[in-house]
Amino acid sequence: MSIVRIALAFAMAVLLAVSTVLPSSAALWYNPDTNKFEDRAASASGSRGGSPIRKQIVDYDTDYKPGTIVIETGERRLYLVLEDGKAMKYGIGVGRDGFRWSGTHRITRKAEWPGWTPPPAMRKRVPDLPAYMPGGPDNPLGARALYIGSTLYRVHGTSEPWSIGQAVSSGCIRLTNEDVTDLYDRVKVGALIVVRH
Repeated sequence: MSIVRIALAFAMAVLLAVSTVLPSSAALWYNPDTNKFEDRAASASGSRGGSPIRKQIVDYDTDYKPGTIVIETGERRLYLVLEDGKAMKYGIGVGRDGFRWSGTHRITRKAEWPGWTPPPAMRKRVPDLPAYMPGGPDNPLGARALYIGSTLYRVHGTSEPWSIGQAVSSGCIRLTNEDVTDLYDRVKVGALIVVRH
């Protein structure tokens, strides 16, 4: 019986979402992770409620030093190694099929409300992209960014908490703005970052 109730609730939610009419003057912004221009108001309405995956301190047996970031792509989790066999665990969004990667690097830079310069390959896929977007709430990098070595990838924020736990990005690792701000305050430039499948 509870499955029927869940199915009915889901159907009602879909029906309500489809019946909503957005104003024609709503601002569009480019989401590099989906390679589409999206309605800012629709994205903002989905941003309430925070991450669907709660950050928490967990037991974590590793040889990595405290301050190391370990990304488990398949698990959709980021672990920040702490002292005494513990880690702070965050939910993340990862690269979609064809955009996943792995490796060991260092965090080479940190930025608050970073600007974004789309890479040439992305601009080739989506010719309407601007050459540069200043930082702010409409910027797809969100509130904070940690730059990964000499790669084009970052650990960055998002105002789309629904994407946490999903494989939707162009290779970057995304957290909610709240979680990336927490991580940003804990991580130093030069920290080791390990990305695993």
